[in-house]
Amino acid sequence: MRRDYWLIAGLALLFFLPCLGSVHLFDWDEINFAECAREMLLTGDWFRPQVDFEPFWEKPPLFFWFQAASMSIFGVGEFAARLPNALCGVATLLLVYRIGTKLYDPTFGKIWALAWLGSLLPHFYFRSGIIDPWFNFFTFCGLYGFVLFRWQFLNQKGKKGFWARYKHLIAGGILLGLAVLTKGPTALLIMGLVLGTYWAYYKFKGRGYLQHMLLYFAGAGVAGTLWFAAEMLAHGPWFISEFVRYQWRLLTTPDAGHAGFFGYHVVVLLLGCFPISVFALPNLWGDRQTEEEVLESETMSCCLRCDFTTWMQILFWTVLVLFSLVQTKIIHYSSMAYFPLTYLGSVTIWRAMQWETRTKMTGLLLPALGATIGLAAAVIPYVGLHPEWLRPLFTRDKFALANLNAAPDWHLWQGLPGLLLAAASVVGAFLWQRGKAWAAVQTVFTSSALFISMTLMFIVDKIECYSQRAAIEFYEKRCGERCFVKPIGFKSYAHLYYACKEPFGTEKTLDDTKTLLEGIPDRTVYFVAKVNKTNDLERLAQLPKCRELYRKNGFVFFQRDP
Repeated sequence: MRRDYWLIAGLALLFFLPCLGSVHLFDWDEINFAECAREMLLTGDWFRPQVDFEPFWEKPPLFFWFQAASMSIFGVGEFAARLPNALCGVATLLLVYRIGTKLYDPTFGKIWALAWLGSLLPHFYFRSGIIDPWFNFFTFCGLYGFVLFRWQFLNQKGKKGFWARYKHLIAGGILLGLAVLTKGPTALLIMGLVLGTYWAYYKFKGRGYLQHMLLYFAGAGVAGTLWFAAEMLAHGPWFISEFVRYQWRLLTTPDAGHAGFFGYHVVVLLLGCFPISVFALPNLWGDRQTEEEVLESETMSCCLRCDFTTWMQILFWTVLVLFSLVQTKIIHYSSMAYFPLTYLGSVTIWRAMQWETRTKMTGLLLPALGATIGLAAAVIPYVGLHPEWLRPLFTRDKFALANLNAAPDWHLWQGLPGLLLAAASVVGAFLWQRGKAWAAVQTVFTSSALFISMTLMFIVDKIECYSQRAAIEFYEKRCGERCFVKPIGFKSYAHLYYACKEPFGTEKTLDDTKTLLEGIPDRTVYFVAKVNKTNDLERLAQLPKCRELYRKNGFVFFQRDP
C-alpha cells in the first residue's frame, strides 16, 4: 500500500512540475495573485494583501502566503507562482486514493486518482497560479471531516474520550476555516447548502445532526475569522466591509464583464472535465447501485458507499446550481464540482470492472466528445499557419485583428496531441463496449494526461504570444528602470509584476493615472494602450513630450519624457 502512495506522488510530480515556468503568467488572475505575493516579499507585510501597494480586499491572504513562501525559496517567477498548485495536485491525488481505498479498495483509489490526472481542467488547474485548487482541497477535506464524524457518531460503541469522538468534526471545521482564509466565505455558503440539502433529503431526521452542524460551522467560523478579526482590530472595519461588498457584487452582478448564459457551467463541466464527465453522467442522480454490489459487499461498507455517493451527488448539484445562478460566469467558479464529478465517474468505472455493468451513453459520448476536442486541438496549428482565414471574423475588432499579426513558430506536428486524444477516445470506447473497462480507462486517461501536458508545451505558449506577450516583453525591459509604466484604457496587473514595480512610499500620489496624464512627471513615463481605443491614442499623442514608440500585436507603446 505504501508503494502505491509513492507511485501516485511520483506520477503527479512527473506531470505537474515540468514546464511550470515556461509560459508567462496570464492576466488577470494569475498575475494578480502573484503580484500580491511579490509585494508581500518587497514590503515585508505578510498580514494585509496589497496590489500596486494599495490594500487588496478581494481575497484573504492564505494562498498568497503559499506563493510568497515559494518565491522566497525559488525566486520571483512563474515557477514559484505556480508551484503551490502543483503540490496541491500531489496532495489531491493522494487524498482521493486514500479515501477511495478506504471506501472500496485500492483499485478504486487508483481509478479516482487517474481520473484527476487525466481529465482536462482538473489537471490543468494544478499547473496554474490561481487560488481555486487549494480552496477546493480545503473545502472538500472539511466536508469529508464532517462525513467521517457522522459515520463514527452513528456507529460508535462504548465510551470514548472527547478527542476520539470529535476529532473529525474539529479537523473538518478547521479545514473549512482554511478554505475561508483561502478565498472567502463562499466555502461556508457551499457547505451550508450541502449540509442543509442532505438534512432535508432525509426529511430533517438524523440523531444530533443540527447540533453537529452548528458545532462544525462554529469551528469553521473560529478558524476562518481569526485573520479577519485581527485585521479589523489592527486597521478598523474598512478593509472587511470592502471585502464583503466585493463578494456580494460577484454573486449578484456580472463582474468585470464576465457574464454568461444560465447553462454555462454545464458546458464547462461536460467538456472541461472530459473524459471523466462522460463516465459520471449515469451517477449524477439516483441510486445506481447494482444488485450484485449489495449482495457481495459487507453491510456496513455498502452503506458507507451509498451515503458517500449521496453526499457527492448533493455537492455536485449544489455547486452547479449555485454558480449557474451567480451572475458572474468564470470557468473556474464551478471547479469545486471536480471532486464529486471524478468520484461519480470512478464509481461507474469500478462497477464496470467488478460486474461488467456498462452504460450505452458512455460508449457513445466518449468517442464523440473525445474526437471533437482532439481534432479541434489538432487543427489549431494548421489554422495558426493561415491567420488570413481568421481575419474576416475580426473585422470589427481591431485589437483581435492586430493580435493575429503575432507570428509564433507553428508546426503541423504540434497537432499530434489532439490526434492522440481523438484516437485514444475511439479505442477506449471500443474496449469499453467489449467489457475491457480497465484497459479502456488506462488508454483514455493516460492519453488525455499526455494530451494536456503536450498541449501546454506546444499550444498554450503560442496562444500567449497572440494575447499578451508583446506587452509583457515591453514591461520586462522596464524592470529596474526608474520610470512609471501605466496601461491606459484597459485593466491589467502585468505592468506591476513584469516591470518589477517598487513601492514609492510618499511618492505614491505621483503614480496615479490623472497625474501622469495631466501633470509634469519627474521621470520617464511609459504608456501602453490598445489599437482599438482611438480616443486614448489621440489623447496620448497630444501630451507634451509624449511620442509613440512602436506598435506590436494590438498594443501601442508611448514614452513621455520628464
